[in-house]
Amino acid sequence: MKIFVKAKPFAKEEKIDKVDETHFVISVKEPPIKGAANKAIIKVLTGYFNISIMQINLISGFSSREKVFEIRSSGLE
Repeated sequence: MKIFVKAKPFAKEEKIDKVDETHFVISVKEPPIKGAANKAIIKVLTGYFNISIMQINLISGFSSREKVFEIRSSGLE
């Protein structure tokens, strides 16, 4: 399953807002430096979907606020 994420780094609190089934807005405290925000977003996604880090892959948007992730899990596909 592919999901589309709008990243909000430097947020006061870490949170995830579901826009629809495949679109999310994720706020993280980390800055977008050296992948810190990407790692924090992945951590938020693992908690939200209750999956391991190995099941999430950042497909595009490494240095953009608009990101596409692939989530591999038999329970979600």
